Amino acid sequence: MNKTLIKDALIITLDYNQPDYFYGDILVCEDTIEKITNHPEEIDKKRADQVIDGSNLMIMPGLVNTHGHAAMSILRGYADDLPLKKWLETKIWPIEAMLESDDVYWGAMLSIAEMIKGGTTTFTDMYYYMDRVAEASAESGIRAVLSRGMLGLDFDLEKEFEDTETLINDWHGAKNGRIKVMLGPHSAYVGGSDFLGRVYDLASETGLPIQVHLAETRDEVDGCRSEQGCSSTAMLSKIGILDFKVVAAHCVHLSDDDIDILADKKVGVSHNPGSNLKLGSGIAPIKRLLDRGIKVGLGTDGAASNNNLDMIEEMRLAALISKGATMDPTVVNAKTALLMAAPMGADILGLEETGILKPGYKADIIGLRRNRLHLTPLHDPLAHLVYASAAADVSLVMVDGRLLLEDGALKTLDEEKIRAEASHRAERLVNAGKDNK
Repeated sequence: MNKTLIKDALIITLDYNQPDYFYGDILVCEDTIEKITNHPEEIDKKRADQVIDGSNLMIMPGLVNTHGHAAMSILRGYADDLPLKKWLETKIWPIEAMLESDDVYWGAMLSIAEMIKGGTTTFTDMYYYMDRVAEASAESGIRAVLSRGMLGLDFDLEKEFEDTETLINDWHGAKNGRIKVMLGPHSAYVGGSDFLGRVYDLASETGLPIQVHLAETRDEVDGCRSEQGCSSTAMLSKIGILDFKVVAAHCVHLSDDDIDILADKKVGVSHNPGSNLKLGSGIAPIKRLLDRGIKVGLGTDGAASNNNLDMIEEMRLAALISKGATMDPTVVNAKTALLMAAPMGADILGLEETGILKPGYKADIIGLRRNRLHLTPLHDPLAHLVYASAAADVSLVMVDGRLLLEDGALKTLDEEKIRAEASHRAERLVNAGKDNK
């Protein structure tokens, strides 16, 4: 059995039963953490096939991106500074109508490479041609939770369900459980109640969790109240969608009654601060959600609306905008932001053996260089990770015990080829869009 020892590191486990940080060693056996100790003599270096010098590293659990649309990275910067409705209807949807499977594959590869280099070890995706996203995930070594995005429109309805069932059959639990599948109805405001009823039936049949956009904009909520007589949160609850394990992305415009529903149904929330700010959607009420015991993870959304997939930046934004919105500097402190970025994110996705560093858990581990000017002096490592660190500080990434990034270099992916292919695909799409005008 292959064993890797990370030695003499500053370790942040995010395990409630451990100190916030300590100096020590981690022994990984195959895909699992075997031992963590602050007594170096307890692990003999001779037991390891590989020894990694951690003396310059802050070691922590890999970051968990709980919402995104990976292939949209090829549209990065294509449609900026627009409100969501106009952004979708005049820019994004017309280009997406021309997508080919190879576009999605290389867009996903571009996003996966970016996420790995920024310390993300698990990402969640909702899009089209999801078999190609699964292929990219399998090749890269990243952990993935995938959904075929379903809009519930008549012309595409049957194909959406067929694609979803194929994705489940071909990929759910694949690669040693590293790839999982969720159901992906887009939202309460597309498809209608009959469509959502079919999603309910499929969830009942498969037992799979659901991810859905919810209360992202004020227009969404107001439109649902006008048409259905209730909020979009209440609508999903009435149809029964929230009776399953659900990850609700955005959750910006929530009433107290909506928050009560989410708490009662134990819905997990994916907070996407960067995307919500850029699209002018608003600021999610994170303090109110956490105070009600609702678990909140972090997500980047797609790179077409963010415009990066930097989970460290999302941690910082989550903390800062909550403080500003409530005028309370104690809200979403550094440790809470870290918990949202890893263990709470893993929890809402149903990934029970990731999110913390603990013997018996999966070896999804990242290391950030700590001898940086902007991390000096190191008074509080947790605060530095949230308020001062950067994606460029990430030096080591391991998923399932396999090194995906070492000394800042990708180990499983060809970065230059990915950049070239993604750029070529983006150019083709944009030029085709101009020709169709």
